Amino acid sequence: MNFTRIFAAAFGCAIILSACDDDKSTTVGSSLVTSPVKIVVDSTFQLTGHSIRNQDIQSRTIQQLLGVIDAKEYGKFSSEIVTQFMPALTFDTTGIKRDYIDSIKLVFFMENGNFTGDSLVPMGMKIYPLTKQLEAPIYSNFDPSGYYDPSNCWTPSSAIYTASALHSDSLNSMSYRIIEAKLPKSFALEIFDRYLTHPETFSTPESFTKYFPGLYIANSFGSGRVVNIGESRINMYYRYETTIETDSTSTDTILSSARTIMGVTPEVLTNNIIKLNLSDQLSKRITDGENLLVAPTGYDIDFTFPAQEIISKFRGEGGENAVLNNLTFELPLEYISNDYSITAPPYVLMVLKNKRQEFFADNKVNDDVTSFLGTFDLTSLEYKFNDMRSYILDLLEKENITADDYTFTLTPVSLVTEQQTDYYGQASNVVTAINPYVDGPAMVKVLLDKVKITLVFTRQ
Repeated sequence: MNFTRIFAAAFGCAIILSACDDDKSTTVGSSLVTSPVKIVVDSTFQLTGHSIRNQDIQSRTIQQLLGVIDAKEYGKFSSEIVTQFMPALTFDTTGIKRDYIDSIKLVFFMENGNFTGDSLVPMGMKIYPLTKQLEAPIYSNFDPSGYYDPSNCWTPSSAIYTASALHSDSLNSMSYRIIEAKLPKSFALEIFDRYLTHPETFSTPESFTKYFPGLYIANSFGSGRVVNIGESRINMYYRYETTIETDSTSTDTILSSARTIMGVTPEVLTNNIIKLNLSDQLSKRITDGENLLVAPTGYDIDFTFPAQEIISKFRGEGGENAVLNNLTFELPLEYISNDYSITAPPYVLMVLKNKRQEFFADNKVNDDVTSFLGTFDLTSLEYKFNDMRSYILDLLEKENITADDYTFTLTPVSLVTEQQTDYYGQASNVVTAINPYVDGPAMVKVLLDKVKITLVFTRQ
């Protein structure tokens, strides 16, 4: 028997037992017992704020709004359009003669139900060619005066349109609606001739917009609807007689076809000229101190986020070894009753007030430090900001915290997303752009006095 090994093992056990029994001999055992981990959850924080006027927004989308509504609970809203066009990548004239050109139309595509107001009310638009190029940046308060000739209207009788597919089963089965306006045939002939003699004009958006600056689409009559146009094209239509030969016979027939020769794309400028006169009812609510979001170009909300109180709580109760787990922010909402089904914008941007202009000018997306994306939760009726941990960690690194670090603006936005696939083949939608909200009239009351800001941290 090896007594040396038995003795060594016994001696080791004695040391271990001694360490566990004597609190003063080491801190290893005592720290595990006397310093338990505790998770702290605090949701007692409050904030204050007020509605502020947002009079103009910069164009950042190819979505176009057209129409007029007058809602007593909202106000009078109108939107017209100025836009450039991108020439088609290919303008195939093979086998096409000038005499084949029958007509040319401006065609709007609208997703089913993507409008505010009455789908059946007839409304009119007038279309004018621009006489000089639009300049960037361009804003919603743009004045088209001087950019078109009022005496040169391409639709002098007004193009009348609705948002309905009444009595058309084939159209009702489609996922979109089409709004058309016939343009002068002389424009089609001019475009055709230009392509044959100067094809380089169509090679880039810059060269094309110098030749054809674009269109101004104005409301001419009617009220009660605003449509959200997702896509705009100009189509050229051909109609010609031909003879179809078979083995034994020949038949004279008329053939028709259409080609898209230009469209509105992100490479060119398009802008919604928006006018909003708030109703007396809504204005009074804001004057009385209610915190309302109204869009587009209506009212944002400025507020003071309790960052200093959160940091004081974390440092005061957490101590040196505290770990910040999470910070969430929930903004309760209240619908504003109205006859046009105007509701809350689906997304809002919470951005530091002094960085708001920079955010949109530089085409940024939320970084979760200076800007955050809030999503409308239909079930709980609130905007949710799920992770603001990085924001607090960033402030903890600063020696001095000023009002610029916790004064925010809440503004409605629209998202541009694209589907991306990861290494494992899982697809997800990724936000690639955040733009000022121009999807249609929207409004909601924000209950700042009922916010829920939840701080979670671990201390030892």
